Amino acid sequence: MSLVFAGVCSHGPGITARRDRADPRQLARLEAAYQAQREALRASRPDVLVVIAAEHFANFFMNNMPAFAVGMADHYEGPIEDPEWLGIARRRVPGNSALSLQLIEGMSATVDLSFCEEWKLDHGIMVPLHHLVPQNDLPIIPVNINCQGPPLAPLQRAYALGEAIRRAADAMPARVALIGTGGISHWPCTPDSGRINEAWDREFLARWTRNDREALCAYTDEETQRDGGQGGYEIRTFIAVAGACAGHTGEVWCYEPIPIFACGCSIGVMATGAEATTARASAALA
Repeated sequence: MSLVFAGVCSHGPGITARRDRADPRQLARLEAAYQAQREALRASRPDVLVVIAAEHFANFFMNNMPAFAVGMADHYEGPIEDPEWLGIARRRVPGNSALSLQLIEGMSATVDLSFCEEWKLDHGIMVPLHHLVPQNDLPIIPVNINCQGPPLAPLQRAYALGEAIRRAADAMPARVALIGTGGISHWPCTPDSGRINEAWDREFLARWTRNDREALCAYTDEETQRDGGQGGYEIRTFIAVAGACAGHTGEVWCYEPIPIFACGCSIGVMATGAEATTARASAALA
């Protein structure tokens, strides 16, 4: 089969933990966009959802920090944070070790990977799943990009990671959906927490919707930290999705700078090429 859906969304813990403190109009627009993305994801009829995220020292620390890691388990536990604080009940999230192995084997032809048979999910994955898979009925394959501690993988490598996911998905028998989740601009756990650089966010999203590889990969880490905060390093997750959809463009369905959520909240989708194939098949059957 192939990659049947690709999108991006934000995962700030405040999105669920401080939901009642947000501007109601902004919250309504953000949650409507999550709902639209959930419906589009479901309509693609995926067998598995690959979630590219940046975890927050829940599983990896500076004594063992792989650039890229892929989960290979039949289930995962999350959230690792206090469920009452995060506003998401702790649960067992289904995985699929066989499909994970197929993905890893396909990606390994061009990308060096670590794999994990144990993985505790933090808000970086649980907030998106809370909105996109509320019934907890879709197996996931978590993929982590180190966005925490230097040396960070160059942005070109994040794009190449996405290309590797696409090649592997195209060779798998399953219908594969993909979500990248991160910032965009945010300064977590600093005196600037709550600061959002809306202009920087919108410029990045413009590059993302064009799927302009050169422009997406032109940021230096120094520029990103200055303009998007250390949380801005998570642009790697969005860039990986662009790589998986190379040759196609995207749409931003929502962008809301919400200070109480401490990030510029984004929802977007990108064409995969599978849409045209599905349309031709449907026409042939009509």
